[in-house]
Amino acid sequence: MSLHSRRTVLLMLPLAVAACGFTPVYAPGETGAALRGNVLVDAPEDREGYVLVRELEHRLGRGNGNETFALGVMLKISSDPLAVTATGETTRVGLVATADYVLRRADDDTVILKGKVSDFTGYSYTGSTVETLAAERDARARLMTLLAERITTQLYSTPDLTAS
Repeated sequence: MSLHSRRTVLLMLPLAVAACGFTPVYAPGETGAALRGNVLVDAPEDREGYVLVRELEHRLGRGNGNETFALGVMLKISSDPLAVTATGETTRVGLVATADYVLRRADDDTVILKGKVSDFTGYSYTGSTVETLAAERDARARLMTLLAERITTQLYSTPDLTAS
């Protein structure tokens, strides 16, 4: 491809993207801009909740005390053995987490959006007790990061939040 053709393609790319209806999520008047720094996430109840709140605040921005929205999240985590030896010893554990979330107006608690996300991860159960506990804690933290990403994606993909 010649240099002239490449320039033409590169110059036409923004027009093609705009023509397909793509709008940046953080553009003025869009959902990302409306949520950024305007969401107060409910206080966590445990370690997993703390990690989830931290990850949500990282993605949505930390509130400034004058938030427009409040976000509540209910977590449910279960574990199941994934790999068991012939002698019955578990060597790998799977964690499955589900988060039901509710986005409300901060001033009157009107529900704007409800949703549910889930994801899974696993960790090895071999090694010492300390290694196993560290692996489990790390897997739970990874799981909260995955849930925060899914919640944020759903919030950002909701076009009518700006009208609420």
